[in-house]
Amino acid sequence: MRAARFEGDPVLLDAIARRMAPLVPSDTEVLAGLEMGGIPVVTALGRHTGLPCAFVRKQAKPYGTCRLAEGADVEGRRVLVVEDVVTSGGQIVLSTADLRGLGAQVQEALCVIDREQGGADALAAQGIGLLSLLTAGDLRAAAA
Repeated sequence: MRAARFEGDPVLLDAIARRMAPLVPSDTEVLAGLEMGGIPVVTALGRHTGLPCAFVRKQAKPYGTCRLAEGADVEGRRVLVVEDVVTSGGQIVLSTADLRGLGAQVQEALCVIDREQGGADALAAQGIGLLSLLTAGDLRAAAA
């Protein structure tokens, strides 16, 4: 399943977010969606959790607000990073470092699909736990 397929289907995206909501740690104060795939996921998830959302760019804009994260303030708050698909975990590692630089407290990331290609290990090495709705193994089992 390509990520863009569920992200572009509002009914499916809503059902996914509903199933992800119980995975959100109870002390989470802000949901932070990563550009680009995490943005629709975090928006739908925010609707089901009632938590405010931040939208995290890969790089701060060089114009306008010049901010890395738009939306909810992350400074001093417990932030859950939200992504659509995790493969290597590289973007979550980079964005978490940026969020921590802004004063966010990040301990976990939540994704729709963990491709099980080392992302969880890369995140763990940075003190980030990975929570996932589905894994590649789940998808293979469902297709069988």
